[in-house]
Amino acid sequence: MQAKDFSQPVEMSILKTEEAIFYIKQNFQKNLADALRLYRVSSPIFLNRNTGMQDNLNGIEKPVSFAISALKQDGYEVVHSLAKWKRFALKKYGIDQGKGIYTDMNALRPDEEDLSTSLHSVYVDQWDWEKAISKEDRNLDFLKSTVRKIYNVLKLTEHDIEKTYDIPAFLPEDVTFIHTEDLVKEYPDLTPKQREDKICEKYHAVFLIGIGGQLPNGEIHDGRAPDYDDWTTPTVGGKKGLNGDIILWHPVLEKAFEVSSMGIRVDPETMKKQLEIRDCNDRLELPWHQMLINHEFPLSIGGGIGQSRLCMYFLRKRHIGEVQVGAWPDAVVEESSKQGIQLL
Repeated sequence: MQAKDFSQPVEMSILKTEEAIFYIKQNFQKNLADALRLYRVSSPIFLNRNTGMQDNLNGIEKPVSFAISALKQDGYEVVHSLAKWKRFALKKYGIDQGKGIYTDMNALRPDEEDLSTSLHSVYVDQWDWEKAISKEDRNLDFLKSTVRKIYNVLKLTEHDIEKTYDIPAFLPEDVTFIHTEDLVKEYPDLTPKQREDKICEKYHAVFLIGIGGQLPNGEIHDGRAPDYDDWTTPTVGGKKGLNGDIILWHPVLEKAFEVSSMGIRVDPETMKKQLEIRDCNDRLELPWHQMLINHEFPLSIGGGIGQSRLCMYFLRKRHIGEVQVGAWPDAVVEESSKQGIQLL
């Protein structure tokens, strides 16, 4: 039997690609909702910045802002994500413990600086999901069990794509869990991104735990806002963090490929601690933060799963512009054309 070559891009017309994108999105979101017990809800594409519900990402990104003429109000911003809005939605919809919500999140991140790479874009689309949990669920074992459920959905979707589009399945049987503190010990001389490449090349599917907090060597593996994921709570062996990223090995690009950022969310005490660390105590006066402090939101776990990212991965695409319409530097457009990459 001839060995499968996973390193080659899949030949597919632009119209067939569009059909496959729709197929992936329909299948994945249904399977995700079933696995995590999620209801589909509507969501905003913009928020008033004074509510405190905007995702501030690393705190330096500039949102798209505008005024609404008819309301004679400014201060509206296109969302960066719905990380904080979703906890408000859990309360609004009266979601019971053990159940949650998901929605299509469409964002604009105009400060994205990596448009010369194949993985980043100004337009961001993902399934944003959030699930109400109990106080007893705020632990590493519960986080891992949720990751495994999502990973099983990835495997199921990949299996369906293999049957429908004859694209060989590549994902390993299980996802490997590793903490950022262990990763820096294993590869002390590498950058965080290089470490991700190394560990993903080895295991092909990794959940990297503990993103946002300072590591023992003084680094921060990657930025994370202080008021949604919990990246300070001590866990096993004194390591910190109840959050992380699902990262896959992209066999065509031969590099680590993040498809999801997720985590157990902050409780009031953890949020105050993390805001203090990041010197963001001014946010405590915002309405959303006051509601959290007053225990008006359920405890929760949640995250975002990249829609274009998943389509790019499952269809073995070399550029995210093959699965979404965007804006790219002229040099990228020219080079893509030379390589036979069809940008939408």
